Amino acid sequence: MSRRRGIAVLAALLVAAAVSGTGLTSVRHQFNTGPAPILVLISFDGWRWDYIDRFPTPNLHALATRGARAERLIPVFPILTFPNHYTIVTGLYPAHHGIIANTFRDPAMPEWFTLAGATAKDPAWWRGEPIWVSAIRQGRRTAAMFWPGTEAPIAGVRPTLWRPYDHAVVSPSRVDQVLEWLSLPEGDRPSLVTLYFDEVDSAAHDFGIDSPEVTTATAHLDAALGQLIAGLARIGLADRTTIVVVSDHGMTPLSPDRVILLDDYIDVDSVHLVDTDAFLALAPKNGDVNALYASLHGKHPALAIYRRDQLPPRLHYRGSARIEPIIGIPSDGWTVTTRARVAQRHFATHGYDPQDRSMGALFVAAGPSIRAGIVLAPFENVNIYNFLCSILELRPAKNDGNTELTRRLQRR
Repeated sequence: MSRRRGIAVLAALLVAAAVSGTGLTSVRHQFNTGPAPILVLISFDGWRWDYIDRFPTPNLHALATRGARAERLIPVFPILTFPNHYTIVTGLYPAHHGIIANTFRDPAMPEWFTLAGATAKDPAWWRGEPIWVSAIRQGRRTAAMFWPGTEAPIAGVRPTLWRPYDHAVVSPSRVDQVLEWLSLPEGDRPSLVTLYFDEVDSAAHDFGIDSPEVTTATAHLDAALGQLIAGLARIGLADRTTIVVVSDHGMTPLSPDRVILLDDYIDVDSVHLVDTDAFLALAPKNGDVNALYASLHGKHPALAIYRRDQLPPRLHYRGSARIEPIIGIPSDGWTVTTRARVAQRHFATHGYDPQDRSMGALFVAAGPSIRAGIVLAPFENVNIYNFLCSILELRPAKNDGNTELTRRLQRR
């Protein structure tokens, strides 16, 4: 193509983009016919920030050595699985992206949102633009080996390739599926792949963070990471792929000596009890929020009680009708529950204040554009989305994060 004709084609594409609203970034990818960057975003659900050094994790350590890691990743409040996974891929706080807990209500919706229910597949609950939607809108193909939100057609868009969540799929099989997708021909290969593992989270809940089961689970996930890295080398994509490993939250041990029973202060049948344990969300059935607040506020030294509009601004947990009118935050390691539910307790849990070190999560990243040997001070996971977009050369959607992580990590 002659230089004059090339300029004319580019000008035509720019005009088309202006008319369609797609913007210059989309045009650049349409005009660039070279191979797209590849990003594999991995979640180790429930992997506490210090597990990387507490347990033998040779593959995770090797990845961090040739790339970067954070001292700890700070989750968003509430420190639960769905809100934090969706924040990582949207760069929005839960009050803005709508997934304000694992289970919650919306006054405008007839049913409750539950992570295992049909509502989790209904796009009406999901706000914001997750990165797989950003990527597809800008000419990329995507794939999801599980991730909260990928089963709903958000803004009418699902990942190009995806599997519905199935807890029974073992970790090596999850990696095999990702490698199968990445082995597709160039025109069919996804540029973004999400990969989710739940084994460590389940083991800690059921047996405690110092249990042999957690030691085994961390070894399994480290082996799965090694399987992925070896597979990328085998199919010739190792030098082209960025791997980002995150977790959604940390974990803290529980004790039967640290239990707050709501029955001691209120008639539990008089409230809608939406969340308990390490995060309390409830509403009075009679609508008298002030009376419920007065019944709970200051009654137990290990339980902070707030009206919805009086939550600390640092939590970014206001401004959504989905947030219950009374929110409680127990001290780290305490459980708030009822006598009827106390037998359902776990050995460890999460959901507390983001300032608690035990809630700190994992961040490790390595790839062709990432500087080596970087150890980052703790940062909020709301900033990851912009970094992921920079790796994929995407224009980010509007979000609550900043670009400091990108500036710190990318090679100049």
